[in-house]
Amino acid sequence: MFERFTKGARATVTGAVTHAERADAGSVTEEHLLLALLDQEGSRASFAVAALGLTDRRASVEAALADARRRGGMTRADADALAGIGIDLTAIVSRIEEAHGEGALRGDRKERRRWPGTRAFTKEAKKILEKSLRIALGRGDRFIGEEHLLLALTASPGVVADVLAEHGATYETVNRALYGDGDAGQERKAG
Repeated sequence: MFERFTKGARATVTGAVTHAERADAGSVTEEHLLLALLDQEGSRASFAVAALGLTDRRASVEAALADARRRGGMTRADADALAGIGIDLTAIVSRIEEAHGEGALRGDRKERRRWPGTRAFTKEAKKILEKSLRIALGRGDRFIGEEHLLLALTASPGVVADVLAEHGATYETVNRALYGDGDAGQERKAG
């Protein structure tokens, strides 16, 4: 599949590995893919990111991702659902951190790597790469570009999609920024 990636999409994937290494993470996550996409310039995806205001709000995006990590990867929707049944996730996180230290729920404990210096992709990050292929095929494209990776990140439920949506970048808004209103009727063929 990697042979279908454009030069920019390959740079995004290798950039995600670099982000994981900088964070000393045991594996490459969807968050690292998003951060690497935000680093890209001069591509279709970077145009959409800028048009949606994400470039100017990168610090806010990073803070929201850090907040989600602190909550153990639970999305705002998860927190709201728990609040609906009387469970205050913020209070629970605070109590756990009081007992076990700040960031106890982050889940960033180092995993044992097979080879020193390598970072495997998480199951969720691999799903993003697979979904980007399905999105590209659904659009009739013979390549996988950064724009397909960005659409896949918005189309896959989880923290990254939640944070992007909080910042106005949903599948629909990204699709519109990338392809205009002429593609508004296009369904998510990515399944």
